[in-house]
Amino acid sequence: MGQSHALSGAAAWLASVPLLTHEPLLGSYAVSLTPAQIAGGAVVCAGAAMLPDIDHHKGTISNTLGPITRVLTKAVAKASGGHRQATHSILFAVAMGIASELLATHFVYGWWVLLFLIVALGLRGAGIDFKVRGREVYAETLDALLAAGVVFLLHGVDMRFVGYAVFLGCIAHVAGDCLTPRGCPVFWPVKKRIGVPLIPRTDGKVERWVIAPLLTLAIVVLSLRSALGDRATDWLT
Repeated sequence: MGQSHALSGAAAWLASVPLLTHEPLLGSYAVSLTPAQIAGGAVVCAGAAMLPDIDHHKGTISNTLGPITRVLTKAVAKASGGHRQATHSILFAVAMGIASELLATHFVYGWWVLLFLIVALGLRGAGIDFKVRGREVYAETLDALLAAGVVFLLHGVDMRFVGYAVFLGCIAHVAGDCLTPRGCPVFWPVKKRIGVPLIPRTDGKVERWVIAPLLTLAIVVLSLRSALGDRATDWLT
């Protein structure tokens, strides 16, 4: 479900930070990330972990931005062959990562538009949205304003890592769906589905009471590790 996907994206990003910043291993390819960049990466990766479900016009994200996302999800579903088809693959993750990097590097206003969508999807997936019964238009407008506020906060953050964060978020989503009985066509356009059904059903007891709490705990621990560095490692061990 959306919450698990968003949490998995944030956890995947935070887990990758020690690797990205490990100079002895990566040498000149290692990056130095500020706390703001680490937080920004977690937001982007959490939102990107919702992107593969852009092919589901009845899913969590289809009503995120009202008619905009409803039309978008229907169009993507038609072009990709339906839910859990092309968008649930490594190829889609790579394409979205490259597209994000190119936009952020060469067409920054296009990147802000994509970032707005990513943030809106991430907030909706995580359940951080407005619910106004019988007033969906008001709720969707408030959700859009909330997403715009988060994008504004990220405006001054150097996000040269966006391609990797978006790619990682999409991969986290695909990996999560591969844990369900239906699996995913990971190597699309090869249509063979890959799955290890450790989660019997989506939105079931395993996901609600095992997966989601474990992901939340991982985010807390990894956030402490990123914030406190070696002191957190000494305390945890």
